[in-house]
Amino acid sequence: MRLAYPLARPWTKLGARRYLATVAPERPRIPQTVIEKVVQKYAVGLPDGKVVKAGDYVMIQPEHVMTHDNTGPVISKFKSIGATRIQNSAQPVFTLDHDVQNKSSKNLAKYASIEEFARQHNIDFFPAGRGIGHQVLVEEGYAFPNTLTVASDSHSNMYGGVGCVGTPIVRTDAAALWATGKTWWQVPRMVNVELKGKLAPGVTGKDVIVALCGSFNKDEVLNAAIEFTGEGVMALGVDERLTVANMTTEWGALVGVFPTDEILLRWYDQVLKKLELRTFASPGSPVPSPPEHPRINRRRLDAVRAATLRSDPGAEYSSHLVFDLSTLVPHVSGPNSVKISTPLPVLEESHVAIQKAYLVSCTNSRVSDIAAAAAVMKGHKVAPGVEFYIAAASSAVQQESESLGYWETLVGSGAKVLPAGCGPCIGLGTGLLEEGETGISATNRNYKGRMGHPKAQAYLASPAVVAASAIKGYICGPDEVDSAKLPPTGAPTFSVANSGTATVASGSTANEPLLAGFPSTFSGPLVFAPQDNLNTDGIYPGKYTYQDDITLARQAEVVMENYDPIFASLVASYHHQQTPSTASDNTKHGVILVSGYNFGTGSSREQAATALKAAGIPIVVAGSFGDIFKRNAINNGLVCVECPELVKDLTEAYAKTGQRGAGGKDGELTVNKGHRVNIGMIDGKVILTGPGGGEKTYAVRPVGASVQELWVCGGLEGFILKSIQAEV
Repeated sequence: MRLAYPLARPWTKLGARRYLATVAPERPRIPQTVIEKVVQKYAVGLPDGKVVKAGDYVMIQPEHVMTHDNTGPVISKFKSIGATRIQNSAQPVFTLDHDVQNKSSKNLAKYASIEEFARQHNIDFFPAGRGIGHQVLVEEGYAFPNTLTVASDSHSNMYGGVGCVGTPIVRTDAAALWATGKTWWQVPRMVNVELKGKLAPGVTGKDVIVALCGSFNKDEVLNAAIEFTGEGVMALGVDERLTVANMTTEWGALVGVFPTDEILLRWYDQVLKKLELRTFASPGSPVPSPPEHPRINRRRLDAVRAATLRSDPGAEYSSHLVFDLSTLVPHVSGPNSVKISTPLPVLEESHVAIQKAYLVSCTNSRVSDIAAAAAVMKGHKVAPGVEFYIAAASSAVQQESESLGYWETLVGSGAKVLPAGCGPCIGLGTGLLEEGETGISATNRNYKGRMGHPKAQAYLASPAVVAASAIKGYICGPDEVDSAKLPPTGAPTFSVANSGTATVASGSTANEPLLAGFPSTFSGPLVFAPQDNLNTDGIYPGKYTYQDDITLARQAEVVMENYDPIFASLVASYHHQQTPSTASDNTKHGVILVSGYNFGTGSSREQAATALKAAGIPIVVAGSFGDIFKRNAINNGLVCVECPELVKDLTEAYAKTGQRGAGGKDGELTVNKGHRVNIGMIDGKVILTGPGGGEKTYAVRPVGASVQELWVCGGLEGFILKSIQAEV
């Protein structure tokens, strides 16, 4: 185990590590975005000449994979599939950060078992108290410019603040990475978010992302990879970029990347100077400063400078959003939704009383954030009836804030200190919102019940606004902000343009090769669920989720029960009518389900995928998918493809009023009109045959080799077993 606490690290041992990828590829013939280029570096097993583009399924071998308190379940999954050895012990990183206030014997035993597993497999381990995993990964260089690092946590988007492609994975993926060093990923659609202008004094990066979430609140970036561009980027410091990237998760994106520019490189120069000067100590035993950090060092930074990575002229984006920073005033998010954002001067007039204020989380609890709050709090006290909680994003942040006097200012003003780590932000530990209370927080999520009682109200704002509100007892801004220097109060200037150039077939360099054992065609009767946001509870009711002994046959009987009680029997009736396929037939037969956009949104229950497959549905076609559902589906051998044009035509023909969400024209929740569909896996050709025999052709992106291999192996667990057996 490589133990690091609070800042100790056996660097001489680690300095000789080989990284998975450090050299930029040659310029490809087909234009790529910077995100596509980074993914190309970390993709393995690509066909010759394949240029990675949005929509492609690829097998990735990321630089690092982080797990936190969920490391325990990942260990169980790892062992249950028969794995005994970590493929590359330099790849995983363990950071205990979520339930750090819980000192129960059960939680301490869990933490101890994770630490012991790390020790056995020589994995980098950061114990409770070192800080929030995402902040640790930035501080310790696991998240680094022009690299790909994943985490079993939704806020891995934050790594984009330092030019690293960070994206979330699920626990099964983490187990696969431990065992094989790789997992699959579908490259998201690309969105260019152009920032113009410059922020006025008193306006922060938190205001930027709060306003973005509230302005572009119609799923403009849902399941997308965001590339931030424009001259406005140069006006944002790295801490502000980290805040914005962190909350691209709440905005709906899977990736949010800022450029690797001189602003970032100068920031790394300052970080490097601090690393070279600081003294490291482990409890009870001083350790002299090592000559070089294993990840943040001059050689590595020089390599980043030498290998400038930029998007190519002509790179394709599904849409282009423009946001003028110079028109932005401080904003507040909520209550209880990031899609609602209000200019602070407007909300201030309402004198919204608060009972709790929070300066915590990986979003806004870095040194600059604590400094901003301390500047507001200096000479003041927390208002009577208000509790003000503070927690540094990491032990390093707290140490520096203490040395600069910021921490003492906040504590002296009446702030209550929580340990470095997660807490109220995820509804754990001390200081949660109680029924009827209102809180203002510098965190990232204010969903109903997220920070405490579901009948509480939560608002999000910058650290300065949180501090000012704690002083006055209602939501307000600091007195120090000169309103005369702010732009006129109102909605910031923004626009959106759908380019229409990045279609499902764009950038395809060749027909996808077909792996032995994978069907060339999926064919069968079509049923249509005319519904957007059909969530996992609609697909597989929650009351069955924790019945661990439920059979696949029973799952098939209750599938879609909460959406349409007759769905399962309808699908079953089709199977009774089908003619068995011949042994030589390379077609997979079954009922083909088509639905609307964001299919499978909601909880991460794996049974939403396994129940559909058990019902004899081998493939789902939708306008788009909830990303976690899609991962669970593909991990279990259920193929998912997107075909917006097919969804559009079926909606216009059969949905009530021609709109999804109102059921069929005849009142059916599941539309069944006698259509059949064939979906080619090599050319991506979809042929819809109507009840009268007429045909129409559509296109989908062919399923990549990575997904094919998982399907042939029976899912991700089968793939892992195959990989392990191949090494024996």
